[in-house]
Amino acid sequence: MSWRGAVLTLFPAMFPGPLGQSLAGRALATGLWALDVTNIRDFARDRHRTVDDTPFGGGAGMVLRPDIADAAVASVADDRPVICLTPRGQRFTQADARRFAAGPGLILLCGRYEGIDQRVIEARAMHEYSIGDYVLSGGELAALVLLDSIVRLLPDVMGAADSAAEESFSSGLLEYPHYTRPAEWQGRRVPEVLISGHHAAVAAWRQTESERITRERRPDLWAAPASPTHPASATSS
Repeated sequence: MSWRGAVLTLFPAMFPGPLGQSLAGRALATGLWALDVTNIRDFARDRHRTVDDTPFGGGAGMVLRPDIADAAVASVADDRPVICLTPRGQRFTQADARRFAAGPGLILLCGRYEGIDQRVIEARAMHEYSIGDYVLSGGELAALVLLDSIVRLLPDVMGAADSAAEESFSSGLLEYPHYTRPAEWQGRRVPEVLISGHHAAVAAWRQTESERITRERRPDLWAAPASPTHPASATSS
């Protein structure tokens, strides 16, 4: 059975969007993964199809009602984890993408307005995730990001298995720089080691560059506990 994603949203026309293109799109068309999109508004029970209400305690904005959200989740619920996309959630990482890619799929609830009633999040044991320290108009763009990061890791989606292993974050480091033809462009030459033909020297250069870039751009990653491929604790003194 293929990996299955389900998105619960008030804006179903946003899907598959970019997921229908390139690697993810080809994999979707060939059945390597599947995507179901559910309109939360279909579970409203009044003639105005109301899905939100004012927050208890006052304040600006509206809150997605728990009964409506729960009915939407119930329509697709199975053994897949349920994710609620919210700016206050745990930051989504490459390790999360790998873990979810190894599972049967995901159910993603896209928030809107001021958020989702906390009771349904707790009742459904949802995992709350954020894609960064900023606020979007809703969870749809975040859902697209999560799905793309996961789907590309599924078997047979990417042409070269080594591509995922060498990417940023896979080893706890940012990726090294890349170069291609021509060897000289606007007076800038490709580092000589990359055209030397010495594979061990190339590997060493790439590792050194990954470490340098990580130290400079992401000191938080560099300071993280070391792994067999992340020498931070042994070298960052």
